[in-house]
Amino acid sequence: MYWLALKMLFNDKAKFFGIVMGVTLASLVITQQGSIFIGILSRTFGVITDMNYPEIWVMDPKVQFIDDTKPLQDTKLFEVRGVPGVASAVPLYKGMIRARMENGLFQNCNLYGLDDATLIGGPGEMVAGKLADLRMADSVIIDLEGATDKLARPNPVPGKPKIPIQIGDTLELNDHRAVVVGICKGSRTFQSQPNVFTTYSRAVTFAPRERKLLSFILVNAEPGMNLETLCRRITEKTGLSAYTADQFKMMTVNYFLKYTGIPINFGIAVSLGFLVGTLITGFMFYSFTIDNLKFLGTLKAMGTSDAMLMRMILLQALAVGLLGFGIGVGAATLFGVSMKNTQLAFWLTWQLLVVSMCAVVIICMLAAMLSVRKVVALEPAVVFKG
Repeated sequence: MYWLALKMLFNDKAKFFGIVMGVTLASLVITQQGSIFIGILSRTFGVITDMNYPEIWVMDPKVQFIDDTKPLQDTKLFEVRGVPGVASAVPLYKGMIRARMENGLFQNCNLYGLDDATLIGGPGEMVAGKLADLRMADSVIIDLEGATDKLARPNPVPGKPKIPIQIGDTLELNDHRAVVVGICKGSRTFQSQPNVFTTYSRAVTFAPRERKLLSFILVNAEPGMNLETLCRRITEKTGLSAYTADQFKMMTVNYFLKYTGIPINFGIAVSLGFLVGTLITGFMFYSFTIDNLKFLGTLKAMGTSDAMLMRMILLQALAVGLLGFGIGVGAATLFGVSMKNTQLAFWLTWQLLVVSMCAVVIICMLAAMLSVRKVVALEPAVVFKG
């Protein structure tokens, strides 16, 4: 009986194609838009991900997300170092600065000042040069995206690609000379501004003068020390906020979810995909059932139970659901791979695949329910009238 149900489904090629396309559309939109949504949110905490060495971030209690820097007094660094359980604590400067290139153009950049002695918080992957070269005079390291795009020099030949910044090139940061000693690879930021790394002492020289310039304190705990316990201890001893790297990521994500229109915009797109997929699948599956009502009625008249007919319809819905889900996810994945080296944010996670599959199952069950009601209420004698 189950093979007969699949044979009925596959033989009606027009309806079968329409049902699969409805499920595929829903799966494609949910997976693609969901992946872009997750990709955009991942960029909001890309800096925290790249700086994977510090276990705890210490900051002003009023800080809401990674780019919301509220400078601390330099003495707070020594207070944090004195908290029991802290193995090391180093300063980090994070701010915006305007770079003037050799051709006279200006570009806003993210400036990071790393601890002079340890260089903790520096880029993890170097494309050219070495992180230790930051100890050279006037040295800076620039991320690959900025070096090849926004900080690149215009090509003197019209229509030709820009000339990327190379090691040895110079920039002007707040009227200070900066020499590029390395190119690093890191995550794109939410604003997609170039990242410039240097030492902390040099960063506070480059930056506009303020009374307080210490943005964050990066802490590593002693072996065996519970991180959440240490965070509470730092807060109690210093009055500052302390978060693990994962907690700081979630705090940043929650800020953008709460105060920006990103979730609403993507939520509408995903909801429309789900609604359109449900309508197309439901209509086509119901139409398919109506067309095959005479065959189902014949089976019912021959003694097939309602439970068996329901299982046959559910099997048909499951078959088109799995096929449509596979095609939709495959198309979304190909889209993401094709956009890998572009500005588009795309991050497909297994959790999103589960959500997409659940949405497809709901769509198929809703479509099957419409058909099941018609089949259960069917009187076998009606099939033989006329």
